Amino acid sequence: MHTPEVVIITGAGGGIGEGLARVFARHGWTVVVAEIDRDRGQAVADALPALGGKGLFIETDIRDLASVRAMVNQALDAFSRVDVLVNNAYPTGSAGTTVSGISDDRLQGSMMAGFHAVAAAMQAVYPVMAAQRWGRVINMCSLNGVNAHAGTVDYNCAKEAVRTLTRTAAVEWGKDGITCNAVCPGAATPAFRARMAEMPEMMAGIQKMIPMGYSGDPEEDIAPVVLFLASEGSRYLTGNTLYVDGGGHINGVPWKP
Repeated sequence: MHTPEVVIITGAGGGIGEGLARVFARHGWTVVVAEIDRDRGQAVADALPALGGKGLFIETDIRDLASVRAMVNQALDAFSRVDVLVNNAYPTGSAGTTVSGISDDRLQGSMMAGFHAVAAAMQAVYPVMAAQRWGRVINMCSLNGVNAHAGTVDYNCAKEAVRTLTRTAAVEWGKDGITCNAVCPGAATPAFRARMAEMPEMMAGIQKMIPMGYSGDPEEDIAPVVLFLASEGSRYLTGNTLYVDGGGHINGVPWKP
């Protein structure tokens, strides 16, 4: 049985990514904190040994594919292995983009960071995962794309492209012992809480339409599912999208930014 040890988490300097890093550390993992913000990324990595794991911060800009590939190479140089890749990072500021109004530069930039960076990271870890005949790729996607929420067209498109990429890789890489799954989370991230403060009535209405009545905590509700997907126990689960959202996907909770 393969014993996984090293996980790369992009965008681990805050929000869902930080919650993932902390939970993996509690289970003894070595966590590569791939983050563009030096202070936040280093702070998260520094906190992981006290939780029972190890942390390595690698400054990573997902808008630059060379930076993404260099990050994976640095992780391999440090640990000689990568068992799990979690593509979580996405640039902030997607609200306010419409199909009729989005500029070419904005759409291309979002696809570069939100889709091409994910593909580059997957390509970079593939050889080592295939060689060890074991690997887990977990891509964080979004109900925004699944439900085609208005006003975030670049985000929607990038995340749905990643879901297709995930399923295709699952088909192609299954023979190598690599599973690939997508997670669509419903999480009360700092950005979500800021939106709650800006539009309390609308956000309260959204909460009421979630069958479980609340948006999940990144560390307590989202991360344990990702940890399962990273485990030996998920070896026969691939090509799937898991909606970790308290049931919000069932009838499609409306969202108008």
